[in-house]
Amino acid sequence: MEKMVTTEYLRSVYHGKRVFLTGHTGFKGAWMLQILHWLGANVKGYSLAPEKSNDLFNQVDGNNLCYSSVIGDICDKQKLQSEMVRFEPDFVFHFAAQALVRRGYELPSYTFLVNAQGTAHVLDALQNLEQPAIGVMITTDKVYDNPERGIPFKEDDKLGGYDPYSASKAAAEIVIDSYRRSFFNPANYSIHKKAIASARAGNVIGGGDYSDNRIIPDIVRSLSFNETVGLRNPHSIRPWQHVLEPLSAYLLLGAKMCEDPLSYSTAYNFGPNPEDMLTVEDLTKIFFGHYGAGSHNDTSDNNAPHEAKLLLLDSTRAYEHLGWKSQMDARTAIKWTAEWYADKKHSANEKCVEQIKKYFTPNP
Repeated sequence: MEKMVTTEYLRSVYHGKRVFLTGHTGFKGAWMLQILHWLGANVKGYSLAPEKSNDLFNQVDGNNLCYSSVIGDICDKQKLQSEMVRFEPDFVFHFAAQALVRRGYELPSYTFLVNAQGTAHVLDALQNLEQPAIGVMITTDKVYDNPERGIPFKEDDKLGGYDPYSASKAAAEIVIDSYRRSFFNPANYSIHKKAIASARAGNVIGGGDYSDNRIIPDIVRSLSFNETVGLRNPHSIRPWQHVLEPLSAYLLLGAKMCEDPLSYSTAYNFGPNPEDMLTVEDLTKIFFGHYGAGSHNDTSDNNAPHEAKLLLLDSTRAYEHLGWKSQMDARTAIKWTAEWYADKKHSANEKCVEQIKKYFTPNP
């Protein structure tokens, strides 16, 4: 892999810095926490408690990776603001979200509350910081109005969302843009000293994900009970991406914003090569091959809630502005993920750190 983002560069930016990380107990948040700790950052996490005892945050003993770990809800505006302002962060990475499409159908108003209003609360707290700060707001690739024509979306394409989760994240993008124009306008940076960007990625896979209604956790749960894996959408096409790919992009974006707060305050797509696509069934078979076991069947349900079957991102802006592009193809991402779960000899933290070092360290 060509190393687009190296350890040396990231350490020069984040070592000793104060990073406020929302959603640090989630799957992506727990990986981000480990990277930031490895880089020498002082992280204050703010999130709901992990949902399951085997969540990655618990497996890597996430509390001990934090300068401070706060269990709190981003819907609690006063607590969030108090915790952020007291910490005086240099960087804010906002991951906290209701992140599941199917749960969005079950809890639509809650999903909008967390994803849209919660993002506004984070931005309000940023507004109350007296010192300069960088804010990277994490949304999703599902923020676009998607007719599923197979054309990769650019950042300026129409926002939308069929299901409540997607629509709530599109609403969060509108909130972010409104705050950026109204309170964090780059033209007035000398006054407010804040730089705000949004980052759009999705369909990440990687070791340590045990969420409900996601393909890799579904596979792993079935394998643990020697059961056949049921595929709800075996023919759906996804541009699969290892979790380290977007996390490297978020860190690079934050670093570039630190160097030049005026030039990078916008939205960025961080997706894999749009031509590098596999179906859910393809992913499952490749995973089995690297894991060393497994079987599957088709459990498609024509009455299931709508989920997009095709979604592609155009990441040209990220390459032209930041020099970022995807380093792994889908098969490599699946291989790394399967090997993480298949390795029963090492701890979760050891496996994560090994892959983090392998990803960020330049080839000799």
